[in-house]
Amino acid sequence: MMRKKIHLLSLRNVISHFAVRGSGGAGLVAVGILLILPALAGAQGGHPLTLDEAVRRALANAPELGEAQSDIDLMSAKLAEAKGYRFAKIDFLGLTGPVPRARGNQVSSPDTGSELNHLGWFERGDVTLVQPIYTFGKISNAMTAATHGVKVEQARREQRRNEIALKVKEYYYSVLLAREMKEVLCEVREDLNKARDTAQKLLAKESENVEEADLFKLAAFNGEVGNYLAQAEKGETLALSALSVRMGGTTDVVPDLGDQRLALVDVPLERFEAYAERAKQQRPEFKQVSEGLQARSALVEGAKAARYPDLFLGGYLSAAYASQRDKVNNPWIQDNFRHFWGGVALGIKWGLDFGISSAKIAQEQAQYEKLLSTKAFAEENIPLQIRKYYDEGVQARTALAETKSGYENSKKWAVTSSSNFDFGIGPAKDIFDSLQQYAKMRAAYFQAIYDYNMAIANLCYATGESPL
Repeated sequence: MMRKKIHLLSLRNVISHFAVRGSGGAGLVAVGILLILPALAGAQGGHPLTLDEAVRRALANAPELGEAQSDIDLMSAKLAEAKGYRFAKIDFLGLTGPVPRARGNQVSSPDTGSELNHLGWFERGDVTLVQPIYTFGKISNAMTAATHGVKVEQARREQRRNEIALKVKEYYYSVLLAREMKEVLCEVREDLNKARDTAQKLLAKESENVEEADLFKLAAFNGEVGNYLAQAEKGETLALSALSVRMGGTTDVVPDLGDQRLALVDVPLERFEAYAERAKQQRPEFKQVSEGLQARSALVEGAKAARYPDLFLGGYLSAAYASQRDKVNNPWIQDNFRHFWGGVALGIKWGLDFGISSAKIAQEQAQYEKLLSTKAFAEENIPLQIRKYYDEGVQARTALAETKSGYENSKKWAVTSSSNFDFGIGPAKDIFDSLQQYAKMRAAYFQAIYDYNMAIANLCYATGESPL
């Protein structure tokens, strides 16, 4: 990336030179290239990755959404199958094989049916057509169940989208939080190094406010800061890797977040009741339960309809030919190897069983009751989940003001302690205490920002808001 920027900068200088000194068409071309250079720089990927862009990439590359789409396609195919039962079903059977010779007529023939000395070949085709007329709800309930099943899978895909977006936000904010923690620790380490230099000078002057043990304390405190700094770097690296993988990349390709800072999202907290009501209307889980209940209800009705017959319109056409067999014209006698007949009729098909249909109805009813329990569980626990996220947001918002005041005052304390120590009138202990308190309150302040941002993100997830 640095090489690309240097290359563009050098090219800009050269073109600027010719744009000033050149004339005519060359100068205009140079000016034109200068105008498109910013666009070229942006095309090279120089802009930092924003949160919305990270969410979009993650949604575009998420394998879970591909699985969810396959489930939708599967249920759509079942719906198409259910619709197909409304139309006529045509079956064709073709046969060919050897057949004994048959001459004469139905009264007198020199041949017998068991004579195998003179075999010929026959070809036969049978076509059966069945058009359902009325099935007492079997087809319509199957279509209804499949229609709601498609909506269930669509809601499940929406739920996965929201889960992916929430994870991306968590990784993104974690990177920014780790960077803020690193900056605080680096600031404290710089102050510690200055205090150590001052302590060494005061110790050389044999100041009464400094002891040799203070140097050891400063070194020990510095080591502790270095340990926390290493942990912050580790957290940043891990969060960046997770963010990269979530967006469809690898751990080797680190996303460029630029110099973005962890800032409070500009979304105020609403009333808890507003979030709870919104969740009932938008939460994908509620949609899944609602559509699933309608699908299960249709399946129960479909199982009950299996007890009743099917009315249909039937058609039949059969043709067969054998060259060594004479045609029989007597309507009372049928030759299966040489004929042509067909017809249409109204039909009824009714399958009676002893307990099988009742068992299937009980199975579907049990699935329906199970889903009712799932609905009751969701209605009880989703508001509880929203309450948890809401309280976290309230707590984080309260902590913001307190921690900001705390770190500002502790910073003043640290500056005062450092100044007094520089003048040799203050103990080194005040530097330890003030810097420790400053680092603690500053870190708590950024943690509160992170907690508030995540509370808003969790509330968006819990209420079924769009990921973008």
